[in-house]
Order: sequence, then C-alpha cells, then structure tokens
Amino acid sequence: MDAETAPLIIVLGPTAVGKSRVAVNLALRFGGEVISGDSIQVYRGFDIGTDKPGPEARRGVPHHLIDIVGPEAQYTAADFVRDALAAARAIAGRGRLPFVAGGTGLYLKALVDGLFPGPGRDPDLRRALEAEAGAKGLDALFRRLESADPEYARRIRSRDRVRIIRALEVLAATGRPLSEHFRETRSPLAGRTIVRIGLALDREALCRRIEERVDRMFDRGLVEEVRALLARGVPASAAPFRALGYRHVVRHLAGEIGLAEAVSLTKTETRQYAKRQMTWFRKMAGVDWFSPDDGPALEEHVRKRLK
Repeated sequence: MDAETAPLIIVLGPTAVGKSRVAVNLALRFGGEVISGDSIQVYRGFDIGTDKPGPEARRGVPHHLIDIVGPEAQYTAADFVRDALAAARAIAGRGRLPFVAGGTGLYLKALVDGLFPGPGRDPDLRRALEAEAGAKGLDALFRRLESADPEYARRIRSRDRVRIIRALEVLAATGRPLSEHFRETRSPLAGRTIVRIGLALDREALCRRIEERVDRMFDRGLVEEVRALLARGVPASAAPFRALGYRHVVRHLAGEIGLAEAVSLTKTETRQYAKRQMTWFRKMAGVDWFSPDDGPALEEHVRKRLK
C-alpha cells in the first residue's frame, strides 16, 4: 500500500453519537488503526471528561493522537494535520488502513481541505489582542470578528478565545479574513480516496445519549480527576479546562456553582455543542450518513468505496 496515496476513512458526527465504537468496529473488520480527531483527547491526564477510549473500548486496535501533549501546550489544527498525516503514512506503511474518528469540525476540515500557509504568530499583535480582550471583554473581540469575517465567526464558539484572537491576528497581518484564506488552500489529501462517514441519530436519541454520558462521567469521578489535575499544578486557565466537561467542574471546585448546577450546565452545553457540530458537518461535501447502530450498512459502504 502506497503510504502517500492510501485511502483514508473519516468517521465524523456529533458528540456521544458513537464515533469511536464505529471506528473500532470498522478497523477490526478491514484491518485498520484509529487516529483520534478530538481536540482534547490529545492532552495527557484529561481522560474522563473526554470519554477517552480505554483498553477495553479499543479492543486491541492501535490508537493514535491520544495523550501526546501536556495540558500546558496549545495544540492547534495545524499540529493536528501534521500529526494525523504522519500517523496515516505510518499506518499505511504497515499495510493497514487509517481511520480518523472525531468530532472537532475545524480539525477535520483542516485535514480534508488544508490550512492556509501563514502568516505565523505575531507575539506583539497577539499580546495587544489579549490585552484588549482583558480590558473590553472577549465579546467585544467576537463582535469585531463577526463584522469582519461573519463566515468564520459562524463556525466557532463565541467564547473560543484562541480562535477568535488568531482570526483577528490574521486579519490584521494580511488585511484579509481567515475564511478567505481557507478558500484558497489546497488539500493535503489530494490523490487519496477519502471515505467520509457521518453518524447521526434523531434528536431525542442523541440527547438521551448525551445525558447518559454526562451522568457516567460524573459517576466515574470527573470532579476527582479535575481536582487532582489542579492539585498537580495544572492552572485553571489551561486550554483543556475550557473544554466541555471540564469548565463547569473547575467553576464548581472554585466555589462558584454547586455540583448539581455543574452537571446541568454540562448537559445543556453538550446538547448545544452537538447541534453546532451537526450544522458544521451537514455543510461538508461528500459525507454519507448512517445510523451508528447499522453495522452491516456501514461495512458494505466502506467495502464498496475501497473498491
């Protein structure tokens, strides 16, 4: 199998829909390995809140891009593309199929469509934007981004400090919005067969799975996990603590909210996030949609596409 042109299967969909399980099942059926496309599973120590697959869930299938950086790191879409491509080449070099499983839409878009080549980070400009966010609030920066680049603003959360500041940094450095740069990029997967599998459930079923997952995370010791990370010296401002499943636990441990409110807010925000994910993925080209519970149809689809 040519490592540079080997097929790549991408399993995408909203949180809690069952992407990891489906990817493992398909990898077992077709002789593959799984590359995580989750922006928080890369961080060591953040296990319960990310529903990171353990040995039992992996069922002997090698997994990549999990536990690869410390919580102090700022892992970006560019880092993901670089590492995912390297993992895919290594997997194909062993004569196996790479399966990417994840719900971080920006990461998957960057992998499929590419990232624009520059500009690099400008420390002075970034400090100025950080200072402005501190003085005027992040909402002010997001409103500026909405005015200058509404297309990109619709794709990110209004509290996504890292991406808001990066988008404004690019705008200031180049005079052009980030979405315009993205449209001119080239795919790093050109020449490959890319199989895009979308997993979807009806709203009621997905909401039920989300609530069950959140309850399970707290029952498994999510609060204790966060408490241990903070005690170890991981600052509350670390990037993974801003993620779903973590930020309200940090607030709870700081005495800002009670445990019941932390659980309730996590469920609400996770449902909202799943809705945004589906909006994002429905706009992606070439995605074939399936129920995560329809194993035979999924296998037949992959078999046909690989032929």
